[in-house]
Amino acid sequence: MSRLRSDIFVSAYIRRCEIDGVFAVLRRRGAAEAGAIIVRIDRLDGTCALYGPAPQSLAEDDGVRRFVRMHATETIDPLAAEERIARELKFDSDLWIVEVDDRAGTPRLDLAED
Repeated sequence: MSRLRSDIFVSAYIRRCEIDGVFAVLRRRGAAEAGAIIVRIDRLDGTCALYGPAPQSLAEDDGVRRFVRMHATETIDPLAAEERIARELKFDSDLWIVEVDDRAGTPRLDLAED
């Protein structure tokens, strides 16, 4: 089963955030069909969280994009998040980055089970 294109997924994700009353914006556009997606959630308290694609070992073959938190702790410092994004961009130039402002820190993503 094929996955939803990245551009369509990101558009729907941003719309979902808007419906929930949460500000979300596309920070960087990647490859339309299959670019990886990183979601940076700013908790507006000096912390944030990063979510990225789940490893293939945790993904299910149902066509749903699954995500994992990209750090061990619940939140990280915004500078650490920016450094991680910069490293990911060096590795993958087709990367999408979505910024979300949400005090609750709710990812609104399908998370992979460990």
